[in-house]
Amino acid sequence: MKFKIAVIKGDGIGPEVVNEAIKVLNAVGNRFGHTFHFQEVVAGGQAIDSFGEPLPAKALDTCRASDSVLLGAVGGPRWDALPGHLRPERALLGLRSGLDLFANIRPAVLFPALKGACPLRQDIAEKGIDLVVVRESTGGIYFGKRGRKNSGADESAYDTELYSRMEVERIARIAFETAAKRRKHVTSIDKANILESSRLWREVVHEVASSYPDITLADMLVDNAAMQLVRNPSAFDVIVTSNMFGDILSDEAAQITGSIGILASASLGSSSLGMYEPIHGSAPDIAGQGKANPIATILSAAMMLKMSFGLEEEAYAVEKAVNDALEAGYRTGDIMEPGKKLVGTETMGRVITENILKANQ
Repeated sequence: MKFKIAVIKGDGIGPEVVNEAIKVLNAVGNRFGHTFHFQEVVAGGQAIDSFGEPLPAKALDTCRASDSVLLGAVGGPRWDALPGHLRPERALLGLRSGLDLFANIRPAVLFPALKGACPLRQDIAEKGIDLVVVRESTGGIYFGKRGRKNSGADESAYDTELYSRMEVERIARIAFETAAKRRKHVTSIDKANILESSRLWREVVHEVASSYPDITLADMLVDNAAMQLVRNPSAFDVIVTSNMFGDILSDEAAQITGSIGILASASLGSSSLGMYEPIHGSAPDIAGQGKANPIATILSAAMMLKMSFGLEEEAYAVEKAVNDALEAGYRTGDIMEPGKKLVGTETMGRVITENILKANQ
């Protein structure tokens, strides 16, 4: 099979980790007889430097014409002084809205080999962590009306949290469909004791739940959810929540699995076109040093194989290759433990790539 992938390497460590994911996809192609055509697209800080805007129309058009999008990371302190609409992060919001990618799927799994890297008590880590955050990603406070008014002591700024019934219903259905393939439990996270938008959220999620009688639904306030994620993460199966809450909680979930450098994500909509990216940022402090962990981006590529291309065996081969590398003791700095083998970005990518090809020999 042949697939066209738009590649946004982005800023900071983005190019380094994406390069390793491309090598992994080429190894998959070699082993299983597929061809992946990569077309590089400029967005984020690089696009600002080259074109004066974070997401040029041509970049979005190229992504729309592709079978899927692979993204590294965007942003960095060199663009922090720019106005909001020109910051690199606006490229992410533009891609999600422009490609109608309303569901951000973020699995958080604690690999057995990384239990020692988990910052929680070992008795909690031993129970394991295997959850999925289903985050609404084209609505809420990130897309609501915003602005500033007045000046001097009276100057103020505002961002508006706004959700429609349709937006909540479609993300809830994604969560319930996801849970149906897992342990059949959904936790809906909101702030319904304070926010009117959360009250609508809760009402609609319960309405959708009535169509899934075999799936258990629980409501949880976001502050309690933040506590329970570190107290008893094994109790969670599928979490569904709003744009901002999902952004925060999925980063917390990443950290308790050992490192934000190992968690992948998929942004999906109503078609097979998806955007796949690590949940970490551009990490400008280590950019260009070969220290970045490429596993999150490689696992994002595995999600692409499964969710956009329907290649489940190939996706499993990548996941197994990552697990085998960790079991063999290979570690980048963010997950390094005593007695393990400290390696850089390219070496970790090479080991994983070799694990995929070995199985074909």
